[in-house]
Amino acid sequence: MKLRVWHNCQVGAVKNFYIDVDNVEQAWKILNTLWDYDLFQYENNVKPDYCNMSGLEYFDEEEKDWCEWYDDDGYDIKEHFENLEDD
Repeated sequence: MKLRVWHNCQVGAVKNFYIDVDNVEQAWKILNTLWDYDLFQYENNVKPDYCNMSGLEYFDEEEKDWCEWYDDDGYDIKEHFENLEDD
């Protein structure tokens, strides 16, 4: 399955940034790095404010399009890993 992380560091101002990933665990690490970097820039006055969004997509071979990834229980990547932490 083809997977990619998408990230938008300033919703409405810039287009999404995409990173191909090998698996869900790698995607989670990259997403956390991107979120930490956005927060670092905000806290150090690199950018005055921000509104970011991110997620994980998979390529649907039937539809020939990228779709948002959800686990077998219907959770997105953030919810998926939050649930693992709760267990």
